Amino acid sequence: MTTPAIIGWSHLKFGRRDDTLQEMMAEAARGALEDAGLAPGDIDAVHVGVYNTGFSSQGFDAALLGVEMPELAQTAAHRHENACATGSTAVFAAHDQVAAGRAKAVLVIGAEKMTAVSGAQVNDVLLTASYRAEEEQYGSFAGVFGELARRYADRYGDIGDPLARIAAKNHANGAHNPLAHMQKDLGFEFCSAVSEKNPYVAEPLRRTDCSMVSDGAAALVIAAPEVARSAAKGVAWRGMGNANEALPLSRRADPLVLSGARAAMEQALAQAGVGILDLDLLETHDCFTVAELLEYEAFGLAEEGKGAEAIESGLTTMTGALPVNPSGGLKAKGHPIGATGVSMHVMAASQLTGTAPGLQVPEAALAGVFNMGGLAVSNFASVLERVR
Repeated sequence: MTTPAIIGWSHLKFGRRDDTLQEMMAEAARGALEDAGLAPGDIDAVHVGVYNTGFSSQGFDAALLGVEMPELAQTAAHRHENACATGSTAVFAAHDQVAAGRAKAVLVIGAEKMTAVSGAQVNDVLLTASYRAEEEQYGSFAGVFGELARRYADRYGDIGDPLARIAAKNHANGAHNPLAHMQKDLGFEFCSAVSEKNPYVAEPLRRTDCSMVSDGAAALVIAAPEVARSAAKGVAWRGMGNANEALPLSRRADPLVLSGARAAMEQALAQAGVGILDLDLLETHDCFTVAELLEYEAFGLAEEGKGAEAIESGLTTMTGALPVNPSGGLKAKGHPIGATGVSMHVMAASQLTGTAPGLQVPEAALAGVFNMGGLAVSNFASVLERVR
């Protein structure tokens, strides 16, 4: 076993983009290679994370990079799909290939083109990340999370204000990130009020509680120690975790307890030998604000039913003990499905090297990443530290 390190990365601006999926992939790939100080010929394999599942009729996404970059057309390339955890699945697969000694330098690209299809098509594609046989009744992927928020409110009381505080926090952070889809501090008052500009999407979730439909790509290079030693920088895993949960909500002991998310984070923290509050920051999966709230509880930042305390106390703000989503999170940075997990690792690595594109956490030494597919069905957690 060798210890892999991330030695270079690139991140495009998320949003509504005019370029194609393969053009975004190539731009991110070239940027990551340049940042790592490597040439295409130094890469042993490419791992591509693209959800697709109807966003494009093309498919065969792993081979698209070679169309734009002929110099990589004959390099082994693998495509991964795991709902919203697609990007982290590609990252973990690349890590394991290097750790097993089967490659010395691997390129990972996460990308998605979501805005080229209609809103109805986007809705239909995203529903594939739920158990449609039972959960299509909720009308949308937002509706599935809206159902979770309704159950939480029925059990613990109204959560409108706590969710609005999470949204406001992440938009305030994202306002400083030049790579974010939305760079606007919306404020708590706007996020908390239901209005023409902030209507219910899936009550009690408002528009500001839901991540945006975005295009984008991010890439990173993972290298073995003999390659990483000559790199200008290196960020390595101190801990990793990966766990699944039942796909249908109906088959979970308690849908309001994200047990798979908890297991993945506990694995990563135990391997790293630290507690959750030993982290200096956490990039976590806030596809909907209720997801971030439930993650607070799953990770031990608050007791079950008291997730609101983590945001209301200031614990997860930029001045708190554990800043959560300094990048703006999926909520403000955007959520191009396949790109998200790679983006989160890039943002965390940038923090550890003091090169964050937006708000910088002072003297960050340990960063956490949590990315999930579906409603906390496929869960990935990383604890990263700077090694060079």
